[in-house]
Amino acid sequence: MTEAKSSGIGFFEKYLSVWVLICMATGIGAGKLFPSFVSALSSMEFGQGSQVNIPIAILIWLMIYPMMLKIDFGSLAGVAKRPKGLMVTLFVNWLVKPFSMAFFAWLFIRVLFSSWIDPETAGDYTAGLIILAAAPCTAMVFVWSYLTDGDPAYTLVQVAVNDLIMLVAFAPIVMFLCGIANVFVPSQVLVTSVLVFIVIPLLSGCLSRVFLIKSFGKDWFENKFLPLFHPVAIFALLATLVLIFAFQAENITGRYLAVLLLAIPIIAQVYFNSGLTYMLMRFFKVPHNVAAPGSLIGASNFFELAVAVAITLFGASSGAALACVVGVLVEVPVMLSVCKICNSTRSWYSR
Repeated sequence: MTEAKSSGIGFFEKYLSVWVLICMATGIGAGKLFPSFVSALSSMEFGQGSQVNIPIAILIWLMIYPMMLKIDFGSLAGVAKRPKGLMVTLFVNWLVKPFSMAFFAWLFIRVLFSSWIDPETAGDYTAGLIILAAAPCTAMVFVWSYLTDGDPAYTLVQVAVNDLIMLVAFAPIVMFLCGIANVFVPSQVLVTSVLVFIVIPLLSGCLSRVFLIKSFGKDWFENKFLPLFHPVAIFALLATLVLIFAFQAENITGRYLAVLLLAIPIIAQVYFNSGLTYMLMRFFKVPHNVAAPGSLIGASNFFELAVAVAITLFGASSGAALACVVGVLVEVPVMLSVCKICNSTRSWYSR
């Protein structure tokens, strides 16, 4: 993985905020100008009432599968010699972050903003925020790690362990926290979402990696095969964002106040969890090249999965889906600011 550092950050990653804004404008424009076409796309589901949108499901698969191909689970053994950074990241990801988001959702959506949000809509928003926080970042972690001069091998291990934990922890955490918030989440639909968007691509990527490396060698796999998926994954990400914003065009333009209100608890949890992780890493004397990416992993979200699950459970035009879409809007600029903070405090941290 060390060679990735010397290659320089890609053009797409460098201007990620620009692409998100372009996708947002394109999607909202399509939703307003071609409502019938967008409605037809939104209604394409895997079985009537399943809420699993076919175009988005296919695009998310095209994004997740290449990510899973990159994960070398054999590298998990190497982290045993320096486990503190991983332990801090996992503590924040799974024992702090979902619960802190549930608290921020209650505080802002149910209490402080109750004058502007009716109880039923507040329930949908709360569920969306919980789903967003319960899915730790995977895809964008490698970008954040590069921007903070992170240890790429250690970052890969953190991603791999998060994916393994997501297999068993994501659905129970979402159901538990939504239950406390009095939001009903159909367990069968949620488990199906985890199966479709995590288990199957994870197993497919893992088996493909083992088979192809064994058949053609690791050099061919990393330098010839994996690069073929980079433009595919980029296209899938951009197309997914366009569709998400198109499906949410009316919500975003007609409920712009809701977008602003939802952004506040999301931003609060990003800075809270990244700051907590960063301070814990320093307390336990973890190197900066592990601590900085770890703090970013502890704060950012696997928004592709969160949006897919929210759409599956509540529908593409629901308040829950809108909350996750706002997470997409907030994610890039806020995480870039966290990267800048980590870089500017490197000397202080090393002391």
